[in-house]
Amino acid sequence: MLLKKYILSKSFRTNILLILLSAIFLLLMLFFFLRSITQYNSSVILPDFTTKTISEIKNEMINLNLDYIIIDSSTFNPDYKINAIINQIPKPNSEVKPGRKIYFTLNASDYKKIKVPKLRGVTIREARNEIESMGFKLGQISYVNDIALNVVISVTHNGEKIYEGDFLKKSSIIDLVLGNGK
Repeated sequence: MLLKKYILSKSFRTNILLILLSAIFLLLMLFFFLRSITQYNSSVILPDFTTKTISEIKNEMINLNLDYIIIDSSTFNPDYKINAIINQIPKPNSEVKPGRKIYFTLNASDYKKIKVPKLRGVTIREARNEIESMGFKLGQISYVNDIALNVVISVTHNGEKIYEGDFLKKSSIIDLVLGNGK
């Protein structure tokens, strides 16, 4: 009976009304505060930076009020300039807010050097598989008089002999001298 009387009283209704008004006021303040902090309706279209270098895009990044982070220097791709951007996150033509960080992957300065595998004394078939799996390219094949038919006698690159353990750039052309079986 006492609870029912209190719920129907003027002071209870006044307190409920004040609580509701306070909650509405706080929600409105939060709404406007978040709009200003998140820069609502403020965005830029992200240009395509691929094929450009960091030095070429610095001024444009400043004008757009964007930051950038270089996340990786990828493997070398001969289709791009050295240290050119080959990938960006977010993707080009995305809508981003000012101050956003853009992540770039750069083209490496050159192919990395790879250790030449053991090729002398193996068959042409094994040598071809090994060369191609390592990222090298098979060049000219020539024959010399040797009892071992189609077995690698020597290995050259640009006319110079190379040996197991030497380092060559990936995609280098390796020429083989094979025995002709005579």
